[in-house]
Amino acid sequence: MGNIDSLPVRSDLVGLKPYGAPHLNVPVQLNVNENAYPLPDVVVESMRAAVDDHFAGLNRYPDREFTALREHLVTYLDGVNERAGDSVDLDPSMIWAANGSNEVLSHIVQAFGGPGRTVLGFTPSYSMHPLITTGTGAEWQHVERKDDFTLDAETVAAEVARANPDIVFLCTPNNPTGTSIGLDVIEAAYDNCAGIVIVDEAYAEFSRPAKSSAMTLLEGRPRLVVSRTMSKAFACAGLRLGYAIAAPELIDVLSLVRLPYHLSEVTQVLACTALEHAELLLGNVDRLIDSRNRISSHLAEAGFTVHDSDSNFVLFGNIASPAELWQKLLDRGVLIRDIGITGHARVNAGTEAETEAFLTAIDDILAESPDVLADRPQSPTPSSAAPTKGTP
Repeated sequence: MGNIDSLPVRSDLVGLKPYGAPHLNVPVQLNVNENAYPLPDVVVESMRAAVDDHFAGLNRYPDREFTALREHLVTYLDGVNERAGDSVDLDPSMIWAANGSNEVLSHIVQAFGGPGRTVLGFTPSYSMHPLITTGTGAEWQHVERKDDFTLDAETVAAEVARANPDIVFLCTPNNPTGTSIGLDVIEAAYDNCAGIVIVDEAYAEFSRPAKSSAMTLLEGRPRLVVSRTMSKAFACAGLRLGYAIAAPELIDVLSLVRLPYHLSEVTQVLACTALEHAELLLGNVDRLIDSRNRISSHLAEAGFTVHDSDSNFVLFGNIASPAELWQKLLDRGVLIRDIGITGHARVNAGTEAETEAFLTAIDDILAESPDVLADRPQSPTPSSAAPTKGTP
């Protein structure tokens, strides 16, 4: 950022850094959790045809209430819940959508946060949560997760009751750790405050087996809101479409803070078309899960510590210098993410070829520089080693 000393900027924004990951032109980009597979040709052609039908009407404003999109999202979410063995009574009035889940979260915090209010999160977690919070003038508070980055209901209940926040952020699967939380953790947060509880489920489609969504807790909980996105599992990061599910009265409040006609006609048409091809688009999810699992196994065997992941990425530790490992991988054409957790880095699952390139680069780096590992695996001791010739 340039020098802002001469500008009358808000004091609580001074010194903050904007969100951003390196956007470098390298062959293997595994740093921002995108879906590595491009849209299938049949979906591209359907999108092109759908948009063609709307070009002539772009002189008019889009549907401010995105009616068709809400209906498509309800149909999709009914299937999500059914696959998890659940039944949730959803209605279009319970759906909100915006330009990516970040804008959805921003709308919620604008409506229920602001000056004099507090927002609580459990870190490390998604780095946009505090940025969205401070952007509204609310105070960000955080509680560190356990060493294995998990959360339990007892801890969450105690911390939420202590802080008594106006908004609580819970992320499952959590970014950047990949860990999931149980529904009991969400219930504990809700039962111990009078504020809004946001459950960020951006990576939920990558959980195997499918886990029950926080949507199953919505009945009788008007302060609970679930956020999701089409950027990850749907391979539509460039489309910018996120959505939320909550009680109709909470959804109504969000319309007070959104900008007029915030979802363009083109965005709505493309999102509806993608949802009509949901089964085909989600077909690559299992391939990404296979890549995730392969990465996890390979890194663990190489001597890294690997955290269980229900997302499309892997957090791994036992790294002497994450910045050095990041550079060594970049020198080999592979881009991962140094997410600022001591001794850790994050890599997202790629195509089979991208995954192979990453793992090959890791092996080359370890062969060349074994001290990349903070603690190298011990050599077998004589008592545990295989018997040598002549040993009884």
